Amino acid sequence: MIAIGSDHGGYKLKEEIKRYLDEKNIEYKDYGVENEERADYPLIAKEIAKVIQNKECDKAILICRSGIGMSIVANKFRGIRCAACYNEEMAKYSRLHNNSNVLALGADYVSVNEAICILRMWIATEFEGGRHQERIDLISEIEKNNMK
Repeated sequence: MIAIGSDHGGYKLKEEIKRYLDEKNIEYKDYGVENEERADYPLIAKEIAKVIQNKECDKAILICRSGIGMSIVANKFRGIRCAACYNEEMAKYSRLHNNSNVLALGADYVSVNEAICILRMWIATEFEGGRHQERIDLISEIEKNNMK
């Protein structure tokens, strides 16, 4: 199950991504927003980060104008590895090497087609493990020591 959410700036792209997920029969839960009225991205990113932490969904997609604000907020939560990706290669390596569990997209920086290609790569790529797991373990240790 994939959680998806956006602020007002990412609303249109979120709706297009939902159409793609529906076409591919990929289950998701929409955490808002429902229109282009002003919304505060930190609250949406917070809600979705908690959904991942509580294991209500395995992965998530966050969309704002740049993808940066959402990723900053999501990465404030223990166990969240959110990657703002602007191309397929970034999406691939965010999963392959970093085991990202949240994808952030910037609606002002990627077209619908580019966003779908990025998402498709992100979903299809499995974590490589090995030496990369050692680094994920280091990240977890840093979170444990610094996120009080």
